[in-house]
Amino acid sequence: MDWDDARIYLGIYRAGTLRGAAAQLGIDQATAGRRLAALEAALNAKLFLRTPSGYLPTPAGEAAARSALAMEEAALALQREMQGIDNRLAGVVRVATTDTLAVHFVMAAMAALHAQHPEIRIELTVDTAITSLTRREADLAVRTLRPVEPDLVSRHLTRRAGGLFASRAYIERHGVPDVAAGLAGHDLVIFHPSVAPRQSRELGGAPVAGARIVMQVNTGMMLQEAVRAGLGIAELPIHMAGADPRLVRIWPEREHRYDLYLVMHNDLSRSARVRAVADAIVTGVPP
Repeated sequence: MDWDDARIYLGIYRAGTLRGAAAQLGIDQATAGRRLAALEAALNAKLFLRTPSGYLPTPAGEAAARSALAMEEAALALQREMQGIDNRLAGVVRVATTDTLAVHFVMAAMAALHAQHPEIRIELTVDTAITSLTRREADLAVRTLRPVEPDLVSRHLTRRAGGLFASRAYIERHGVPDVAAGLAGHDLVIFHPSVAPRQSRELGGAPVAGARIVMQVNTGMMLQEAVRAGLGIAELPIHMAGADPRLVRIWPEREHRYDLYLVMHNDLSRSARVRAVADAIVTGVPP
């Protein structure tokens, strides 16, 4: 198994479908299928069971995955080492963050970076899912969670707070929730449990039991848009929602505090262009 075959195999192993693997790898579905068939023929082993729900690895497939993952780690380690000794202030740097953090300050920081280092090109991924810096899905990430992986380094950027907000139209229809009664009887908009599991249990320090979950979303900007549309009460970043004239702060004495971190792989901390992007993000954090 060469590395190119291993890369395609891992794509199918992780995605569970040819279509998903092809989308991740930037190839067409037919090519992924042909390469898998050729690999199975070369190894004289069936690596996946084709089922209606997707491709399930066989015992031979699980063994192949272990070898392929070792090849991937070696290849990625080589890439990180080479990039780590690259002193050029030019080239691609992959940055991952959420849409709200991008709007809050990351985009402005990238504009300042471009003015100073126009040969650095940013590939920005905006998602609430935690990208894998070890697998080179990103070079840098701005996160609300501190990493626990030993090969990642993080820098604390700042602390922010979230509070409960509703639209003025919602308040006119339903009134402000009574602190003593909590959120019972009110409409709520929350993050999907895969993004913020806490919000399925409590919001603004009050249990959500007895309230109506009107909508679940997976991005911060959609959460704020849902509140603006009058769909219900949500927990939003105070530094953004507090300046929105369409929204009303509920229970201002209560807030949920969280931290922001800049995270990168330790091997990339010596790369000139990665350091330049990291410095721009650190400098761009508003007070």
